[in-house]
Amino acid sequence: MRVLGVDPGVARTGYAVIERDGSGLAGITFGVITTSPRDSQAIRLAGLRASLVDIIHAHRPDGAAVERLFFNANAKTAMAVGQASGVVLATAAERGLNVTDYTPLEVKQSVVGYGGASKSQVQAMVAALLRLDRVPKPADAADACALAICHLNRAGLRRAIESALG
Repeated sequence: MRVLGVDPGVARTGYAVIERDGSGLAGITFGVITTSPRDSQAIRLAGLRASLVDIIHAHRPDGAAVERLFFNANAKTAMAVGQASGVVLATAAERGLNVTDYTPLEVKQSVVGYGGASKSQVQAMVAALLRLDRVPKPADAADACALAICHLNRAGLRRAIESALG
């Protein structure tokens, strides 16, 4: 199973394509999609969409994991991230991907085993699980990796439960 993880944002959107490789995980690609603050919001969102389409086309994920938004005290930032998240959700769905969203707490629990894990603990575990020499940079890319890993971990659990229930 191959999963696209996405940490939405307008200025920077983290992405990662992670695959279950036997009993382990393999990082296929990860990075960030950046947009220029000089462009209008509409142009930035269109650029985000085009980049996501290219990533999906190039790497053919089976599903997508996206960070679920939580309320932000800064309404302007929350609105922009909400718009980027909407573009991510719609783009993945129109490309036929089953999309699941996860809270930061769910990701930390799944990747580290503790919902109160620090960002550096999550990043260290991502590097260990993907057998990388160092933590993926920038942080948005590491967050996207963690989202994809969370989805793969939970998918395995779902299959095991379904198998046990017959």
